[in-house]
Amino acid sequence: MTEKHPDIVPTTPQGLARAGEALRDGDLVAFPTETVYGLGGDATNDRAVAAIFAAKGRPQFNPLIIHVPDLEAGQAVAVFDDRAVELAQQFWPGPLTLVLPRRPEAGLSLLVSAGLDSVAVRVPNHPVGQALLKAAGRPVAAPSANRSGAVSPTTPHHVIESLGDRIRMVVAGGKCPVGLESTVLDLTGAVPVLLRPGAVLREEIEQLIGPIQISAGDPTAPKSPGQLESHYAPNAAVRLNATNAEDDEAFLTFGPDRFMRGGKARLNLSPQGDLNEAAANLFAHLRQLDQEGARAIAVMPIPDEGLGVAINDRLRRAAAPRG
Repeated sequence: MTEKHPDIVPTTPQGLARAGEALRDGDLVAFPTETVYGLGGDATNDRAVAAIFAAKGRPQFNPLIIHVPDLEAGQAVAVFDDRAVELAQQFWPGPLTLVLPRRPEAGLSLLVSAGLDSVAVRVPNHPVGQALLKAAGRPVAAPSANRSGAVSPTTPHHVIESLGDRIRMVVAGGKCPVGLESTVLDLTGAVPVLLRPGAVLREEIEQLIGPIQISAGDPTAPKSPGQLESHYAPNAAVRLNATNAEDDEAFLTFGPDRFMRGGKARLNLSPQGDLNEAAANLFAHLRQLDQEGARAIAVMPIPDEGLGVAINDRLRRAAAPRG
């Protein structure tokens, strides 16, 4: 039997119009954002949202992020207080997701919120993602376009490799420039809580709205994506803080690695030690090393500062015990 692949849609006005129509029809469409490729479905359509969970093999207690084109569209689905408005005006469009009280009259599928009264919302900073949201004309639920718990996709090829015939279309918008999922901030309580680190740094948020807490996290009852203990995982085991690799391990390095030894395969996240470059390469490099068939992927230490906090968060989850 011939394996079926999703339609590959160009980023032309005609292609985006087709993809927008497919979303309105309840189909699943993968599309690029500045962070990773999202698996989009109409957030007001129960069947479309259920299809997202089915395509990913995702637990239905794990909420989804709603993507909208601008702050006004966000305010139509969620209740924004002064903190949320200030953050949105500063960081949207961009890689910041706000968890806010859901507007009951918004018509969102309750599956989106996984039984919670809140909803996670963001405005992506990618011209193709923006154009698709406007073509769809409705809020789009869009977790990363990969099987649940696996390495997130940053190219159209990654999407096809992970999801195959489970989705209708892939809008081919090239490589995602940021390469890590958005920062997620919970504003449903009096004290803001950082649920997931990302490209918008904790320090940047605190400069605007004051101190925020770091979530201890409950993987059995997450308030946003990316809180499951084991997540972003390749097939091979992941070994952190490695200074060398065994012969049957792949080696993921960072910075000048001329003194690093071992490994059946090696990739460097950033030879210059640039954390932005490392973030953009992380998921693609994990995927490439995973395909070498190594027993494990040994990963050099990454500085736990700036964007390195988000990189290390993804690596710790990739290395966590798997159920």
